[in-house]
Amino acid sequence: MVEIIKYPQRAAWPQYMKRTDGSDDAAVRSSVARIIDDVERRGDDALRDYSVQFDGCRIDTFRVGDDEMNAACLIVDYNLKQAINVAAANIHKFHAAELPGEVAVEVAPGIDCRQRAVPISRVGLYAPGGNSPLFSTVLMLAVPARISGCREVVLCTPPRRDGTVDPAILYAAQVAGVSDVFKVGGAQAIAAMTVGTESIKPVYKIFGPGNRYVTEAKLQANMRGVAIDMPAGPSEVMVIADGQADATFVASDFLSQAEHGADSQSILLTTDEGLAHAVVQSVAGLLELLPRQQLAMQSLAGSRVILLHDDDEMMQFANMYAPEHLIINHADAERLALKVESAGSVFLGAFSPESAGDYASGTNHTLPTGGWARSYSGVNIDSFMKKITFQRLSRSGLASIAPAITTMARGEGLYAHSLAVEVRLNNDKNS
Repeated sequence: MVEIIKYPQRAAWPQYMKRTDGSDDAAVRSSVARIIDDVERRGDDALRDYSVQFDGCRIDTFRVGDDEMNAACLIVDYNLKQAINVAAANIHKFHAAELPGEVAVEVAPGIDCRQRAVPISRVGLYAPGGNSPLFSTVLMLAVPARISGCREVVLCTPPRRDGTVDPAILYAAQVAGVSDVFKVGGAQAIAAMTVGTESIKPVYKIFGPGNRYVTEAKLQANMRGVAIDMPAGPSEVMVIADGQADATFVASDFLSQAEHGADSQSILLTTDEGLAHAVVQSVAGLLELLPRQQLAMQSLAGSRVILLHDDDEMMQFANMYAPEHLIINHADAERLALKVESAGSVFLGAFSPESAGDYASGTNHTLPTGGWARSYSGVNIDSFMKKITFQRLSRSGLASIAPAITTMARGEGLYAHSLAVEVRLNNDKNS
């Protein structure tokens, strides 16, 4: 079920790092482009047609009204509400600690420079429905958006076949302070937040995970001038484990990833052959306990266990792969953690499953996938802010760096830049 690869040569590592994502499919790109153009041309009418086609329902009013919101929140199970409240509190506590302070530096006498973080005024969030209504994603995106000070936080999420939104999503939206919820899913939701319709105003930045079509729509939104949180595809986990790791723990991490979707991927790196075989056996046993066995089995077909020679090789492999989630279930996890260069979020020790970060530990679960962790961070407070610099120079301060400015400006052939300095310093009225 899960392939074991024994001590591959370094030259062969890239073939074992291949993801199962097909998001570069030309057919997906073309389909998404047509959807965005259609939404731009026909607005809400296009959204209604796509709701019938993809969601199996007719939506007349896309915005979830206050009565619908309140009614949905009343029917959410009490224990689930309490769980959402706990998660929201932890997410708030962690992200509030990320708030940046103002930077103020006198770089030289008479030259004062500052930097101030300013929230993005209108952001759009996407929470998938489909196999799992991801109310946890609503918390992960809306809570830091509100902490950051975003004035308008809108959420798009697919309707169910009866035309309603999952009540837990609406409860999470209420807890997190979402401004408006719209019953729109898929690439058409991203299109609406990009180009705007009669019901949905365009936003300045789009956040949230989704399938291949949503991911492609975000990339095309970015080409149309709307910022996005990050490129993201199917979810993935990499586990680094030594011989002391519990095989059942590792197997459960494999399966918690596999149930996300058929194109999700789980990889184990270990130096212990006994653990490798034990994990494969344990995966088969635990799989029988899951209601989504077929989905998990498809994911496991693209997953693998890789035996490597030592800890250094495991860390080198992990940094090259750049996993979305990295679990270090190792007796010396803290030492290995110092060697992590590329990962979305890292889970240290035997009792730190990925599901803790997915829901309630407080860190964000919206993370770069597909190797993008080499250059992207997961969603954080900075994701919802712009950093603007300010500077004030006195006449003497400008004079002190005038030779550097004018020499560099003329060196680049930009004489007006030099002139802007010279006219100020040559003006006796302002001396």
